[in-house]
Amino acid sequence: MRRHDDARTMSGSQKAATLMLALGDDHCARLFSMMHEDEIREVSSAMAQLGPVRSDVVERLCVEFAESLGGAGNLVGSFENTERLLMKTLPRERVAQIMEEIRGPAGRTMWDKLGNVNEAVLANYLKNEYPQTVAVVLSKIRPDHAARVLSLLPDSFAMEVVMRMLRMESVQKDVLDGVERTLRAEFMSNLARSTRRDAHEMMAEIFNNLDRQAETRFVAALEERNREAAEKIKSLMFTFDDLQRLSGTAIQALLRVVEKDKLPLALKGASERLREMFFANLSERAGKMLRDDIEGLGPVKLRDVDEAQAAIVVLAKDLAAQGAIEIGEGKDDELVY
Repeated sequence: MRRHDDARTMSGSQKAATLMLALGDDHCARLFSMMHEDEIREVSSAMAQLGPVRSDVVERLCVEFAESLGGAGNLVGSFENTERLLMKTLPRERVAQIMEEIRGPAGRTMWDKLGNVNEAVLANYLKNEYPQTVAVVLSKIRPDHAARVLSLLPDSFAMEVVMRMLRMESVQKDVLDGVERTLRAEFMSNLARSTRRDAHEMMAEIFNNLDRQAETRFVAALEERNREAAEKIKSLMFTFDDLQRLSGTAIQALLRVVEKDKLPLALKGASERLREMFFANLSERAGKMLRDDIEGLGPVKLRDVDEAQAAIVVLAKDLAAQGAIEIGEGKDDELVY
């Protein structure tokens, strides 16, 4: 590694690396935590290859940094300043993309945020508001979203809203601001609290992605420390064995999207009952081919079976999220006449 004897010959990333090393481990770690992944990669690469830096060069860099910071006077960091600086070096499309990522949901308007709120949740809130307020809200969100919300409101109330929307002219700014403040203070803040993920649901999802041995180990350990929490997590988990709860129609939908090489491997480690459930939803010829494929596998690694089963469970969850199947169909949900 070369020795750095002159601050003027150092690159920007080398200077940054030197300053961060000079600040010590704690401050260095805090700075890294605030950097983008690309910046971390660039600075850490420079740091690893920095080599010896003379003490007077380190001092010079610290002075240079302090002078440049002090000479700038009062600094104002804003979205507009950042966008202006980016425009000097990047294409307009890339700048727009970066600024959207930086602003995130907080940078969008209240009406954009409402456009992402489930219509049932929004309708449940709006049904307790004045029809005129609801008319303002529905006039500001996308027509397709407004239609779904309107259809979920009580009929008489919905017609009151429709009549006000028909009579509504341009909404005064102070009225619009008032509605926006109310939505932000009452609805969005309550929504944020109510949609916070339950810790047990989060852990169930994590446990679902563990291999079988790790899952068994963690569940057993948790049962020893907190049986109630363990039982709740187990009740929320959806495993390959839980596919037995699916209806024949749901199994058939799943079979249409499963990779053909995954199914024999997954069923190799399944119970006979679950195997028969899959066979029952295949044609006689397809069922025989699947049996032959399973028998032809010979001994397989448990890890490979776990991975194949996990992939099929993910597919089942995706289909459920799309509304194509219901996880929980089956015998427990049969109708009684």
